[in-house]
Amino acid sequence: MATNTIPVAECRRRIESGKPLHILDVRTPAEFARIHAAGARLMPLDELDPAAAAAGRQGADEPIYVICQSGARAAKACQRFADAGVAQVYCVEGGTAAWEKMGLPVERGGGVISLERQVRIAAGSLVLLGAILAWTLHPAFVAVPAFVGAGLMFAGITDTCGMAMLLGKMPWNRRNPTESTACCTRP
Repeated sequence: MATNTIPVAECRRRIESGKPLHILDVRTPAEFARIHAAGARLMPLDELDPAAAAAGRQGADEPIYVICQSGARAAKACQRFADAGVAQVYCVEGGTAAWEKMGLPVERGGGVISLERQVRIAAGSLVLLGAILAWTLHPAFVAVPAFVGAGLMFAGITDTCGMAMLLGKMPWNRRNPTESTACCTRP
């Protein structure tokens, strides 16, 4: 089953017409705490329960708009909804980045940097460390940057990133947005 997508401009049109949107954010709690679409409900992708999320809407025909940072995790979440037989689920094209760029309402708080940037920092650090160790200690350390490069290729081909999954489980990415005064709070 194909994922239903909705452009951010259409979300804007629906909001301006007075339609409330049932928005489900599937990013990590720390990313959500930093910035999210106003009124969005957090349910990280690795904890996504399609039945529970569907039960949170006002009626079976009320659409669920799934959003993440750029759209990849939201598309995976929409596929899980489809596999569970939940209808009226839309992936917000471009994610929170496009939502904010469109000028739609967001809530901001403190928090850590995005998961995507954390992956880039970790991958770059491992490549640099492996290169330095291969140059200074032993040539076998060239396996470290080769492994990271293979992992990045796999992530690009399959749209599944093991490093992002691992980093998403780190304590700084798992904290509840309401646990810190620097973060936004939800009623």
